[in-house]
Amino acid sequence: MSKKRGFTLLELLLSVAIISLLAGLSLPVYRTLLSKNDLDIAAVTIAQSVRRAQVLSQAVDGDINWGVKIQSGSIVVFKGASYAARDINFDETFDVPTTIGVSGATEIVFAKFTGLPQTTGTVSLSSETNSRSVTINEKGMVSY
Repeated sequence: MSKKRGFTLLELLLSVAIISLLAGLSLPVYRTLLSKNDLDIAAVTIAQSVRRAQVLSQAVDGDINWGVKIQSGSIVVFKGASYAARDINFDETFDVPTTIGVSGATEIVFAKFTGLPQTTGTVSLSSETNSRSVTINEKGMVSY
């Protein structure tokens, strides 16, 4: 008597069904973690950009103010008294996922030499399920 070895069609279909079920259950968890990670990266990028603009203003680099413009899709460190009157040759642009909504203080300009912000407030970042905030106080301290 010879024994045949291998898998039956039922065993293969059951294996495929279990793998599909596990993949289907893990996809929402993955999306949530991805969204949370994007928010964390955006908050850190904003904090670092604000600190960079402050340091450039304190160093009186170019004998003018430096600032940060935060908008949906990008963060721009600029040289000038305002975003509208900036010198575009010195722009430093950082990308932010467009799925992240931005509200609150969106333009922060620092005074030259002192590095004190001309505007203070909180930048609120939000996605479908999570939110983060970056706060700039009157002394220029950044917390997130």
